[in-house]
This record gives sequence, C-alpha cells and structure tokens, in this order.
Amino acid sequence: MTGRDPVRRRLRSLALLELVNIPLWAWVTFGVLDVAGTVPNLVGFALFALLLVQGAAYWLAKLRQTGRTVPGLRFFRAARLVNPALLVAGLLVTAGTRAWPGLFFAVFAVLEHVNYFHVQLMHDTRADLRRLTRHGLRRSHLARDLAG
Repeated sequence: MTGRDPVRRRLRSLALLELVNIPLWAWVTFGVLDVAGTVPNLVGFALFALLLVQGAAYWLAKLRQTGRTVPGLRFFRAARLVNPALLVAGLLVTAGTRAWPGLFFAVFAVLEHVNYFHVQLMHDTRADLRRLTRHGLRRSHLARDLAG
C-alpha cells in the first residue's frame, strides 16, 4: 500500500482525530467552560481519554498490520476485560454527585468501549450510514479482529 492509499489515510485520520479530541475536550471543558476539576469530573474525563487512546492505538495497529493479525491484540484483549471494571467504578464515582460533566464523560467512555470492542456505533461515512440503514448495527472492526 502506498502513502496515498485511501484506507491508510482513513486509518491515520481516525487515529489522529481520537488523539486530538483529548486535549480539545479538556480545553473546552476545563478551560472555556471553566468546569471544576473535581474528582468526579476528572475521573470521567480520564475514562474518556483512556478509551480514545485505546481507539487511536487500535487504528495505528491496523495501519501497521501486514498480514491477517493485527499487532498488539493481546493488549486489546486485556483492555476488553479490564475496561468494564474501570467503567463501572468510574460511573459509581461520577453518578449521583451532580458532577454532570464527569458523568457525561464516563457515559461517553462506556459508549466508546461498546463502539470499539463490541458493536460499531459510530457511522460517519456514507458507506457506514448506508450499511446501517440496510443491515442495522454490526460488530466493530476490533471485535472482529479479536474474534480472529
């Protein structure tokens, strides 16, 4: 594949956007909106950032894939097992505290986990939307790679 390959460009773009979203959301939330850096807000944001880093790592691994196996699948298998415990703990910390930003980020992290490790929730291309309307939700790319 060449550097001009649209699949490689898309994978690079997906990885970069995941990583750019971390400082962007931090700046908007804690800078522009002046949300307090309370424990619940920071816990929720940390979960959100963790899942975005995992997503970026997956797209970069897909970019480095040369054969049938994606590099680093052991890491993603471990993350698939550890994430739910972290997410439940984070939801417990953020729920009921009236720290709405923290809860928002924690819920978004749960959705990102589902999106990466189970079912594709993000549909940002015409092809994705067409497939969604015709066939409904499908297993995520990472879930299919983990299944082997």
